[in-house]
Order: sequence, then structure tokens, then C-alpha cells
Amino acid sequence: MQAPQKARLVDAPVGPTLVRLTLPMIIGILAMIAFNLVDTFFVGQLGTTELAAMSFTFPVVLVVGSLAMGLGVGTSSVISRAIGSGNDSQVRRLTTDSLILSVLIVLVFAIIGFATIDPIFRLLGATDETLPLIREYMTIWYIGMPFIVIPMVGNNAIRATGDTQTPSIVMLVAVAINIVLDPLLIFGIGPFPRLELAGAAIATVMARAITFGVAIWVLAKREQMITFVKPHLAEVVQSWRQILYIGLPSAGTNMILPLAIGVVTSLVAPYGKASVAALGIATRIDPFAIAVIMALASVLSPFIGQNWGAGKPDRVSQALKLSYRFALIWGIAMALILAIAARPIASLFSDNPDVIDLVTLYLQLVPLGYGLQGVLLLSNTTLNVLRKPFHASALSLTQMFVLYIPLATLASYTVGIPGIFAAALNANIIVGILAYFWVRRTLNVEQRLQTNLVHRYNQT
Repeated sequence: MQAPQKARLVDAPVGPTLVRLTLPMIIGILAMIAFNLVDTFFVGQLGTTELAAMSFTFPVVLVVGSLAMGLGVGTSSVISRAIGSGNDSQVRRLTTDSLILSVLIVLVFAIIGFATIDPIFRLLGATDETLPLIREYMTIWYIGMPFIVIPMVGNNAIRATGDTQTPSIVMLVAVAINIVLDPLLIFGIGPFPRLELAGAAIATVMARAITFGVAIWVLAKREQMITFVKPHLAEVVQSWRQILYIGLPSAGTNMILPLAIGVVTSLVAPYGKASVAALGIATRIDPFAIAVIMALASVLSPFIGQNWGAGKPDRVSQALKLSYRFALIWGIAMALILAIAARPIASLFSDNPDVIDLVTLYLQLVPLGYGLQGVLLLSNTTLNVLRKPFHASALSLTQMFVLYIPLATLASYTVGIPGIFAAALNANIIVGILAYFWVRRTLNVEQRLQTNLVHRYNQT
């Protein structure tokens, strides 16, 4: 095995280590988000109808992305622990089996997706005007689904080694390809045909195919984390159990957001396609604004996994303290910036005055909760690595289905769009505070258990 598989995150100073890991990860996160932003920018030039059609696809695309992220979290968690404990053969077995599992899940979801395009998007509120455009986009997207899901799992395996730079560089190259292909295929520049919304889908799939090829090459050749030794079925099943024990609850937790966006989209749809387009733009700007916190949450997974596996809980507590503090500071800064620049930002994506007004309102209100939303993201990462995935799911369920959706539904019948946006803010604030105290309690309990086990071992 190569050097990157050794536990490299258990000795260096906590703060500088987190910074070193997070900086390249920010590039990767921004590149991933840029896929959606770039598509939204160019599709917005086609008109409000096309932009609304793409906005309807967002919840479904996010569901699949959330599934891939969940599998990636499970993969990163078990691999980082195996690296921390020095079990090289288990690292190879877990990596290989995670990719096999991803292939099987992609096949199932793609088949279901093809068969349910019309009923699902009708349920979300798509009209006869937007449904043909949606069908055109999603057909291509489902065909390219392997290039989207498998690299997300593979890149998490790479990050588990402590290498956050390689996946980030690959994603940056891929988004550059997407930026070049989007206008060529959407508008039919030069020898390229004018494919409009279908062109956006083709550009995204082609760019994602780059990440697929590189991720597999890095894992198989450079890191030697893929084994070609035929395993016993029991070994594969055991690997899948370990991955899915973390991955399924994490995927479920991640899916809560797109499901909630789907519900909110249906609440907004009666207010017109301008409202749907505005929500689509706003929910693409959100991840961009908190990309730094998302990057920090991603690197916490291998950091906590390796240190917890090496029996160093104090470093885990120190990392969380620094991360929470940063999330709050970043959230405040982004809220101020977006409040000032809301209207110019909205104008980049649409020239429709109604769309611009609604996006501006969203960006002046919802970002006030970014800091505590970041606390929730960091808390969920911690709980997943500590093998408490259902705790993370409970927090996210509370955020979306106990607070956000009921409040948004009430607002849709009373104060309208402003109230729906305010519901998101209130949910982020309340659950962010709850998550902080929940993780503090969980860490205290886990540290006491670990101390007692060590004490009993020494006595024997």
C-alpha cells in the first residue's frame, strides 16, 4: 500500500491540520456547486419557462446526490477508522466493496427514475408547459447517473486517506469542461446543435465522466486501494453492512433536504413559475454561500475517524470547538455580504423583475441562519463518524419535518412567500442550537465509555 493510507491526521496540531485539509476541499466543494450554478446561469438565458423546468428537477437530482453522499460518508467513515487502526487489507476490501455497492444502487435508481419521470414531476407541480422540458433533461441525466454517483463514493475513499487535494483538482477540471460545453450545447454555437435544456444535461454528464475515470485510476493505480482478489460472499456482505450502517441513515439524512425542497416547491408553485424559478435560483446560491463550512464538515470525517480510531478523543473535541466557532463567524459574514449584494446577484440569473425581487428577499432573510446551519452540518458529520447516524437523522428530521415544512405550510396559507422563507430561517436557528448541545452530550458519554474500557483493560 502507498503512504497516503497511513494515519496522517493523528499527530499534527489540530488547527493547522484542519486548515490544510479544508483549503483544497473548498475548491472541490465550490466546483461541485458550480455545476448547478453554471447550468442555472446559462439556462436562465433561455427564459423563465426553461429555468422553472430546471428548478423542478432540482429536488430529484438532490435526492440522488444525497444517496451518493450518504454512501460516501459511510465509505469514508469505515475506511478512515481502518486506516487509523492500521488495517491495510480491510482498507482495500472496504474500498472495493463500496464501489460494487454503488454500481448496484445506480442500476436500481436509474431504472426506477426512467419509469417515474412523469408522475413524480406532476406531483411536484410541473405543468404541461414544463413537463416535456423536464423529461428531456432527466432522460439524459439518468443515463449518465453512473458518472455522477460512483465518483462521489470514490472521492470520499480518497479523502479518507487525508488527501483532499486530488478530488478537488479533478472536480475543478470537470467544472471547467462544463463551463465550456454548456454554452456550446445549450445555444448551438459554431458547429454544435442548439440543444437547450438537453444540452445542459449532456454537458454535465460529459464533465462528470472525467471525474469517474480519474477517481477509479487514483484508487486502483496510485493508492492501490482496490483489490482484485475474489472475496467470499460473507466478506462482501460484511463490508456492505459496515458501509450501510453509516451510509443509509446518512443518505436518509441528506435526502431530507431535497424532499423538503420538493414539498416547498409544491407550496410555491401556485404562486406562479416566477416563484418556482426564484426558489430554484436561491437554493443553488445557498450551498455556494456555505461551501467553506461544507468543506470543513467533509474533512472532519477523516480527521475524527482517524483520531477516534487511534484513541485520541481530546483532539476530536478540540477540532469541534474550533469548527463550531468558525462556522458561526463565517455565517455572520455571509449573511452581511448577501444582504448587501442580494439584488445584483439575483440579476445575474434572471431579468424577470418578479424573480429578482423574490431572490433578493430570500438572500436578505434566510442567510441569517447560515451560522447555525453550519453547526448542524458539523454535528451531523461528527455523529456519523461516531457511529451515531440515527442521531444525525433525528436532528435533520426535526429541522425539516417538525419545523420547516409545518411552518412553511402554515405560511403558504397566511403570509405567503415571505413566510415560507422565514420558516427556513427559524428551523435552522432552532435545530442548530439543539445540535450543539446534542453533540456535546454524545462526546462526553463516548469519552467516558472509552475511558472505562481502557481502565478495565489495564486492570486485567
